Amino acid sequence: MIDVLLQTLPFFSLIAVGYLAGRTGFFSEAATAALTKFVFYFALSAMLLKFSANLNLRDVLDWPYIWAYLIGTTAIYLVATTIALLRKRGVEEAAVEAQCAVIGNTGFLGIPMLTLLFGPEAIGPVMLCLAVDLVVFSSLIVILITGSRDGRVSPAVLGTVAMGLVKNPMIVSIVAGFAWSATGWAIPGPANEALTLLGAAATPGALFAIGASLAGKSAERLSVAGWLSFAKLVLHPAAVALMALVVFTIDPFKAGVMIAAAALPVAGNVYILAQHYGVAPQRVSASILISTALSIFTVSAVIAWVG
Repeated sequence: MIDVLLQTLPFFSLIAVGYLAGRTGFFSEAATAALTKFVFYFALSAMLLKFSANLNLRDVLDWPYIWAYLIGTTAIYLVATTIALLRKRGVEEAAVEAQCAVIGNTGFLGIPMLTLLFGPEAIGPVMLCLAVDLVVFSSLIVILITGSRDGRVSPAVLGTVAMGLVKNPMIVSIVAGFAWSATGWAIPGPANEALTLLGAAATPGALFAIGASLAGKSAERLSVAGWLSFAKLVLHPAAVALMALVVFTIDPFKAGVMIAAAALPVAGNVYILAQHYGVAPQRVSASILISTALSIFTVSAVIAWVG
């Protein structure tokens, strides 16, 4: 456990540096937004494009793996939704809370950290988890909130969801990379070097941006945020572990990567959605702040267990 904690500490240290920069005002909100945009659209996209271009989709695509992650995640999604509805929070707030309980920071934290800790063999499994999160659950929250407000799910809503997926640079990068891989051609030398240079900025840039964005978050509604953090850091990886190790008996290495991905703290894009729709942004903010702080220990413990 101590060895793994020491391995993960540099990642969380960069988050802490970003947090201090934002908290002291040295890094403004505008600067944080610009850095996040650079990482999201350029550095992380370059990393994903290069990764997927050097993988074979037939080797990466593993349906039992996808089902194990999807079912385990859906189980906790339903638990969080049910508890929110029992508290009479309504469909919109229930959808946001459920998102907090299952959507981890796979893009900005998971891909850089898990790839370095588990090795290049972890790239494919992590990207499958990311794809399920983006395609299924990021679409579901839009459908539930919009459908609740309109009283029905219209074709326009589905069109909005589809357009959102098409415009997501992470999905575009992964699809483009696998499309290039299917040609059987190697990435030309200069292009490969450019992707390598740009992708190298993804890890430090993403971690710093996470910390700087946390500086603007507040820890209100601690009881609910504490429950959602517990669901994300403990219940989610536990449910995924049950599906991966017991029900579907996934390859141990891939199962370990999946469980570690499920143990990641609440993703920042949940806050963006909550703020966009005006649904419990403070609650999400607190959940991100608490889960990220606690994940220093919980993620290390999970990686030590699966490692």
